[in-house]
Amino acid sequence: MTNTYEKQKPKHENRFQYKKQNMWTGILFGLGVVAFIDEVIFHQLLHWHHFYDKSTAAIGLVSDGLFHAFSFFATIGSAFLLADLHRKHGFWLKRWLGGIFLGAGTFQLYDGIIQHKFMKLHQIRYNVEILPYDIVWNIFAALLIIIGMVLLLQTNQKGR
Repeated sequence: MTNTYEKQKPKHENRFQYKKQNMWTGILFGLGVVAFIDEVIFHQLLHWHHFYDKSTAAIGLVSDGLFHAFSFFATIGSAFLLADLHRKHGFWLKRWLGGIFLGAGTFQLYDGIIQHKFMKLHQIRYNVEILPYDIVWNIFAALLIIIGMVLLLQTNQKGR
Protein backbone atom coordinates (compact mmCIF):
# COMPACT_ATOMS: atom_id res chain seq x y z
CA MET A 1 0.00 0.00 0.00
CA THR A 2 1.43 3.36 -0.99
CA ASN A 3 1.21 6.33 1.26
CA THR A 4 -0.71 9.15 -0.49
CA TYR A 5 1.21 11.63 1.58
CA GLU A 6 4.59 10.55 0.25
CA LYS A 7 7.02 13.28 -0.48
CA GLN A 8 6.44 14.31 -4.09
CA LYS A 9 9.33 14.86 -6.44
CA PRO A 10 10.15 18.47 -7.26
CA LYS A 11 8.35 19.69 -10.35
CA HIS A 12 11.56 20.46 -12.25
CA GLU A 13 13.87 17.84 -10.81
CA ASN A 14 15.61 17.12 -14.12
CA ARG A 15 16.38 20.68 -15.18
CA PHE A 16 20.16 20.22 -14.94
CA GLN A 17 19.94 17.17 -17.19
CA TYR A 18 18.05 19.21 -19.83
CA LYS A 19 20.14 22.34 -19.55
CA LYS A 20 20.98 22.55 -23.28
CA GLN A 21 17.44 21.77 -24.38
CA ASN A 22 16.12 24.63 -22.22
CA MET A 23 18.55 27.02 -23.85
CA TRP A 24 17.89 25.86 -27.43
CA THR A 25 14.13 25.81 -26.94
CA GLY A 26 14.36 29.39 -25.69
CA ILE A 27 16.58 30.42 -28.59
CA LEU A 28 14.12 28.99 -31.12
CA PHE A 29 11.22 30.71 -29.35
CA GLY A 30 13.14 34.01 -29.26
CA LEU A 31 13.91 33.78 -32.98
CA GLY A 32 10.28 33.05 -33.78
CA VAL A 33 8.83 35.78 -31.59
CA VAL A 34 11.19 38.56 -32.68
CA ALA A 35 10.70 37.59 -36.34
CA PHE A 36 6.94 37.69 -35.78
CA ILE A 37 7.17 41.13 -34.13
CA ASP A 38 9.41 42.42 -36.94
CA GLU A 39 6.97 41.12 -39.57
CA VAL A 40 3.86 42.53 -37.93
CA ILE A 41 5.23 45.93 -36.88
CA PHE A 42 7.71 46.90 -39.60
CA HIS A 43 6.29 45.01 -42.57
CA GLN A 44 2.53 45.05 -42.03
CA LEU A 45 1.62 47.95 -39.73
CA LEU A 46 4.26 50.57 -40.55
CA HIS A 47 4.92 49.44 -44.16
CA TRP A 48 8.58 50.38 -43.78
CA HIS A 49 9.92 47.46 -45.79
CA HIS A 50 9.39 43.90 -46.98
CA PHE A 51 11.67 40.98 -46.22
CA TYR A 52 12.99 41.23 -49.79
CA ASP A 53 12.88 44.70 -51.34
CA LYS A 54 15.02 44.15 -54.45
CA SER A 55 12.07 43.31 -56.71
CA THR A 56 8.38 44.11 -57.16
CA ALA A 57 5.87 44.75 -54.40
CA ALA A 58 4.27 41.38 -55.19
CA ILE A 59 7.58 39.57 -54.63
CA GLY A 60 8.01 41.59 -51.43
CA LEU A 61 4.64 40.33 -50.18
CA VAL A 62 5.53 36.74 -51.04
CA SER A 63 8.84 37.11 -49.18
CA ASP A 64 6.93 38.50 -46.19
CA GLY A 65 4.64 35.48 -46.26
CA LEU A 66 7.59 33.09 -46.24
CA PHE A 67 9.22 35.07 -43.43
CA HIS A 68 5.98 34.97 -41.47
CA ALA A 69 5.75 31.19 -42.00
CA PHE A 70 9.29 30.84 -40.62
CA SER A 71 8.40 32.79 -37.49
CA PHE A 72 5.22 30.77 -37.02
CA PHE A 73 6.95 27.39 -37.36
CA ALA A 74 9.84 28.43 -35.10
CA THR A 75 7.42 29.56 -32.40
CA ILE A 76 5.16 26.50 -32.67
CA GLY A 77 8.14 24.13 -32.89
CA SER A 78 9.59 25.62 -29.73
CA ALA A 79 6.22 25.20 -27.99
CA PHE A 80 6.35 21.45 -28.69
CA LEU A 81 9.92 21.30 -27.36
CA LEU A 82 8.83 23.26 -24.30
CA ALA A 83 5.96 20.84 -23.66
CA ASP A 84 8.47 17.98 -23.89
CA LEU A 85 10.68 19.64 -21.28
CA HIS A 86 7.70 19.93 -18.94
CA ARG A 87 6.77 16.29 -19.55
CA LYS A 88 10.31 15.25 -18.60
CA HIS A 89 10.28 17.56 -15.54
CA GLY A 90 13.22 19.35 -17.09
CA PHE A 91 11.95 22.92 -17.56
CA TRP A 92 14.21 25.66 -16.22
CA LEU A 93 12.57 29.08 -16.51
CA LYS A 94 15.63 31.26 -16.04
CA ARG A 95 17.66 29.29 -18.57
CA TRP A 96 14.77 29.25 -21.05
CA LEU A 97 14.37 33.04 -20.71
CA GLY A 98 18.11 33.44 -21.28
CA GLY A 99 17.70 31.46 -24.49
CA ILE A 100 14.79 33.67 -25.57
CA PHE A 101 16.79 36.86 -25.09
CA LEU A 102 19.83 35.36 -26.80
CA GLY A 103 17.77 34.08 -29.75
CA ALA A 104 15.87 37.35 -30.16
CA GLY A 105 19.03 39.46 -29.96
CA THR A 106 20.98 37.21 -32.30
CA PHE A 107 18.21 37.35 -34.90
CA GLN A 108 17.94 41.13 -34.51
CA LEU A 109 21.70 41.61 -34.90
CA TYR A 110 21.86 39.20 -37.86
CA ASP A 111 19.01 41.10 -39.50
CA GLY A 112 20.60 44.48 -38.83
CA ILE A 113 24.10 43.61 -40.01
CA ILE A 114 23.88 40.72 -42.49
CA GLN A 115 20.49 41.30 -44.14
CA HIS A 116 20.47 45.12 -44.01
CA LYS A 117 24.11 45.93 -44.73
CA PHE A 118 25.86 42.98 -46.39
CA MET A 119 23.06 41.30 -48.34
CA LYS A 120 21.05 44.52 -48.74
CA LEU A 121 17.77 42.56 -48.81
CA HIS A 122 16.04 45.53 -47.22
CA GLN A 123 16.65 48.48 -44.93
CA ILE A 124 14.78 49.26 -41.74
CA ARG A 125 13.23 52.26 -43.46
CA TYR A 126 13.61 54.15 -46.71
CA ASN A 127 13.88 57.85 -47.61
CA VAL A 128 15.14 58.85 -44.15
CA GLU A 129 18.54 59.23 -42.53
CA ILE A 130 19.14 55.54 -41.83
CA LEU A 131 22.06 55.78 -39.36
CA PRO A 132 19.94 56.51 -36.24
CA TYR A 133 17.66 53.58 -37.09
CA ASP A 134 20.64 51.27 -37.59
CA ILE A 135 22.21 52.35 -34.30
CA VAL A 136 19.03 51.83 -32.28
CA TRP A 137 18.30 48.50 -34.04
CA ASN A 138 21.75 47.06 -33.37
CA ILE A 139 22.16 48.45 -29.84
CA PHE A 140 18.79 46.94 -28.92
CA ALA A 141 19.98 43.62 -30.38
CA ALA A 142 23.21 43.79 -28.37
CA LEU A 143 21.27 44.51 -25.16
CA LEU A 144 19.06 41.47 -25.75
CA ILE A 145 22.15 39.31 -26.31
CA ILE A 146 23.81 40.62 -23.14
CA ILE A 147 20.69 39.96 -21.05
CA GLY A 148 20.47 36.45 -22.49
CA MET A 149 24.14 35.72 -21.83
CA VAL A 150 23.91 36.98 -18.24
CA LEU A 151 20.90 34.74 -17.55
CA LEU A 152 22.59 31.75 -19.17
CA LEU A 153 25.84 32.30 -17.27
CA GLN A 154 23.92 32.57 -14.00
CA THR A 155 22.33 29.19 -14.66
CA ASN A 156 25.69 27.56 -15.28
CA GLN A 157 26.11 27.56 -11.51
CA LYS A 158 24.25 24.59 -10.07
CA GLY A 159 22.59 26.48 -7.20
CA ARG A 160 20.65 28.93 -9.35
